[in-house]
Amino acid sequence: QVQLVESGGGLVQAGDSLRLSCAASGRTFSNYAMGWFRQAPGKEREFVATISWSGGSAYYADSVKGRFTISRDNAKNTVYLQMNSLKPEDTAVYYCAADRDREPTGLYDYWGQGTQVTVSS
Repeated sequence: QVQLVESGGGLVQAGDSLRLSCAASGRTFSNYAMGWFRQAPGKEREFVATISWSGGSAYYADSVKGRFTISRDNAKNTVYLQMNSLKPEDTAVYYCAADRDREPTGLYDYWGQGTQVTVSS
């Protein structure tokens, strides 16, 4: 089992920055690629970013590319999502998830409870 707890969400204005954190416990954190997803009201959950176990590979949704950066600190069992130049359309509940393998497969078995990000215009 892997437990994931997100933090760092909040209410910000358009153009501001936020950094989300996701602390993992349970199995060895470095055994998993990690991902961030988001779900806006009335919409389906969508992929935001993913990072390999070593941090050597990262992939982003087109909607956040160039503005968001995913990173991880395996010594702290934590994955981060740095969000810059935030837009109102980034408003959503953000979730982190643990992949099934060390490299991103797109298959996630463990999810956090989510943290709310609200961007006002």
